[in-house]
Amino acid sequence: MFDTTRLREAVLAAWTASPARFREDANAEEDFALGGYRDRLVVELAQNAADAALRAGVPGRLRLSLRDGVLLAANTGAPLDEAGVEGLSTLRVSGKRGETGAAGRFGVGFAAVVSVCDEPSIVSRETGGVRWSREETGTLVAALPELAAELTGRDGHVPLLRLPFPEDSLEVPEGFDTLVRLPLRDEAAEQAVRRMLAEAGPALPLAMPALETVEIEVDGQARTISTSGWRVVTESGTFTPEQVAELFAGRPTEERARPYWEVRWAVHPEESTSGVVHAPTPSDEPLDLPALLIATFPLTTDRRHVAPGPLTGFLIARAAEAYVRLLQELPRTPALLRLVPGMMGKGELDAAIRREIVKLLPGAPLLPVTGSEEIVPGEQARAVVGSQEFLDKIAGIVPGLLPAGWESRSPALTTLGVRRVELADVVDMLSGDAVQDKDPAWWRALYEVLPADDTEAIGAIPVPLADGRLVRGPRGTLVLSGGLDPALIAPLGLRIVHPDAVHPLLLRLGAAEATPRTVLEDPLTHAAVSESLDSADPEPVSQAVLALVEAAGLTAGEAPWLAELALRGADGELYAAGEMLLAGGSLAGLIDQEVPFGVAAPDLVDKFGAHVLAAAGVLDGFAVVDDADVLLDAAECDHDLDLEDEWIEAVLDLLPDVDVPPVAREFTAVRDLEYVADWASALGLLSRPPLRAALRPLRVLVAGEPYEVPSYTSWWLSTHPVLDGRPPTALRLPSGDPLLFGLYGEAPTGIDEAALTMIGVRSSLDELLASHGGPDELLDLLADSSIEVDRAQLRSLWIALAAVDPSRVSPPDAVRAVLKGSIVVADAEEGPVVVEAPDLLPLVEDRPLVLAPFDLAEALSEVLDLPLVGEAVTGAVTSTGEERPVPAEVRSLLPSAPASYVAHDDLLVDGRPVPWRFFEGKVHASGVEGLARGLAWAAGQWGDRLAVAALLRDPGRVPLLLAEADLDPVTALG
Repeated sequence: MFDTTRLREAVLAAWTASPARFREDANAEEDFALGGYRDRLVVELAQNAADAALRAGVPGRLRLSLRDGVLLAANTGAPLDEAGVEGLSTLRVSGKRGETGAAGRFGVGFAAVVSVCDEPSIVSRETGGVRWSREETGTLVAALPELAAELTGRDGHVPLLRLPFPEDSLEVPEGFDTLVRLPLRDEAAEQAVRRMLAEAGPALPLAMPALETVEIEVDGQARTISTSGWRVVTESGTFTPEQVAELFAGRPTEERARPYWEVRWAVHPEESTSGVVHAPTPSDEPLDLPALLIATFPLTTDRRHVAPGPLTGFLIARAAEAYVRLLQELPRTPALLRLVPGMMGKGELDAAIRREIVKLLPGAPLLPVTGSEEIVPGEQARAVVGSQEFLDKIAGIVPGLLPAGWESRSPALTTLGVRRVELADVVDMLSGDAVQDKDPAWWRALYEVLPADDTEAIGAIPVPLADGRLVRGPRGTLVLSGGLDPALIAPLGLRIVHPDAVHPLLLRLGAAEATPRTVLEDPLTHAAVSESLDSADPEPVSQAVLALVEAAGLTAGEAPWLAELALRGADGELYAAGEMLLAGGSLAGLIDQEVPFGVAAPDLVDKFGAHVLAAAGVLDGFAVVDDADVLLDAAECDHDLDLEDEWIEAVLDLLPDVDVPPVAREFTAVRDLEYVADWASALGLLSRPPLRAALRPLRVLVAGEPYEVPSYTSWWLSTHPVLDGRPPTALRLPSGDPLLFGLYGEAPTGIDEAALTMIGVRSSLDELLASHGGPDELLDLLADSSIEVDRAQLRSLWIALAAVDPSRVSPPDAVRAVLKGSIVVADAEEGPVVVEAPDLLPLVEDRPLVLAPFDLAEALSEVLDLPLVGEAVTGAVTSTGEERPVPAEVRSLLPSAPASYVAHDDLLVDGRPVPWRFFEGKVHASGVEGLARGLAWAAGQWGDRLAVAALLRDPGRVPLLLAEADLDPVTALG
């Protein structure tokens, strides 16, 4: 049994001698119980059990049982001894000083029981037990007068653990060596203990390795805390005296008596950790790593926080090294990445540990290499997105390649120093020396596993060709399909994929299936055709191309570029296909025999047929140029058409001026028109489909707005003498507008009139005047004295011209006019005038007159840029007359006639005798005829002038004339 009496008397004597010591002990116990050891009861009981097992050198076992408000803690190991009782009762003096591996350091952990219990007891099987009682301690203290004042000041509250009492009523359970019994103070204390027991987990045995088994039983429900599945790494060592002097500066003396350190990391693939640093019991220092850290960090006096200083810095570095070693011992799976810390910690200590770990990680061998047993540091590793099959294929090409699953976009890879290699960069590596010895089958196997979602990234993947070359990218390569003879197309220099490397992916990436058409469309075929005339032996190329044209079923004009293909002529010379005729073809009989065309060799015609040669560009009929999105700019537009630049200039004259050239969405033109000799037959072909399409107006876009202009073919025909030796614009349709008779020759019959109008043959006066330059063309024709025009036709032409916008007309140098009753061509310098009023005619009877209805005179004057008569003469009345009333009979016929007129014996205007003049609102006249005209003009009834004259001669005819007027039809009345 323990000598508890001696301990009680010693403590009571000390308190009696120094009441302040009593207060100090009471305050210290409260600080421990309510501060540093708050919520630490289970941990401290486990710590004592671990230390007991360690001292005895036996496997530690702890059983915590809660039932009926009492917590029992039974453990194996060294029993309670006198030093232990003294340590438990002194608060500050530990019996474990100098014990390597002991979890407790100061003998104060047992103070945690104070927060939940007022009657704790502890008993060992071999040595007996002790207990403590707050009630009994209070009774003993109350009997000491020296402590009365202190006890009153504390409201009777006394230290619990300073006065031990003997305990002989407890029995240690079988299989255990020591038992701690804690009757819990109240319901709140019991709930706190239940919570602590529920929270107890693997951290207990992991932090205290001496504990092999921890059992928890609550109300009969038992569980055992297991460390199964936890990976643990431990580093430890002993400080040298020099290290103690350096690292323990400022630390308590008793810490120096234990000059060893230990760092332990533990991790479980599924279990979470407490999120705090253990030193070795839980602290309040956060640790946001998915691993448990237990280390001998120095703590502040509240036992809750790690104390800063050189010792902590030393242990942080050791913890980082141990953590890296832990990662190295874990399985090499992508799950390792979740253990790689980021730089942001939850506290200063957490951040410091992370920084040290992150420094070490890039150089630590942690990562596996695809296709190898090698483990490499992150700074030597490469991550590529793709399946494992794909990674296996490129393992020898990308150094340090991580297996599939490691290509995660997790920032952990960056922390490890791993370089992410994009798929496009892998493709670049596949073009290096490392793959030069790979056979076509290897490449096909690669295409099978290549990530195909990002076609842009893999677009440059190398492709082995049948001729042994390795080219970058499938675009431009051809995959042979059935029916094509490789030997036949070999002269074209095509990039044919090796048969053993063919894979559907190549077609997705731009390779073309080698059908006759795709082979023909290949740029290399185009190049071979364009260079064939310069080749020393173009025969193999021409034979291959003609065979492809036949197999593809091409028709004439479908591939105009084939016109450059070199072919043998009947004379043995080489010609471009587009400069060669088919003997007996429709074009051969139309062109001038002196032009430089060859004739296809008979054996070519026999072998391939006229239709194949025509599809290759040999001229059977007219060759047609088809193009799209043609920019109408002489510097850009070149279809090898005769006078194409002049046509573009003519078209641009018809369109608004804009900064951007017009664009023809669809362009069709007939070639070789300049070589035609038999135009009668040629026009028959051109006016029928399919060539007729080339005659239709061309639709162009000017700044987004649509316009129609003459097509190249219709323009060319309109400007050349293709109709009986005359240009179409000099002719009119046989059924055309009669007003054009005499001005234009008659077009030949036998050709569709709609086609004739498309090439410029005139159909009507309205169409002529609406066309670009049409008014000027008509004026030029009227100025041609060799052309006969009658007076009625001329009047109609002037009427039509008066309606034209003057801005569309260039003033003519000569005009068709009437001079003294004859139709003449008058030079503009000879003073022709436009007559706007009949009373002025006598003043200009010796000048050429442009005569049209007087209401059109002003408009016609502007169109022709000629003066009106009123602008050329004064027109003033220079004689004197007598004002007389207008006869009433006249007013009945002319209701709006003036009431009077001025009668002259001899009317003079500008000194010249005239029959009448309407001047300054007055009618001046001499004689009946003049008066009748003046009154009809003044009344606005010029058409009634003859009736007025008859009335003036015989007033008795008025009733008859009025009766005749009543018989006029309604339309005549207005």
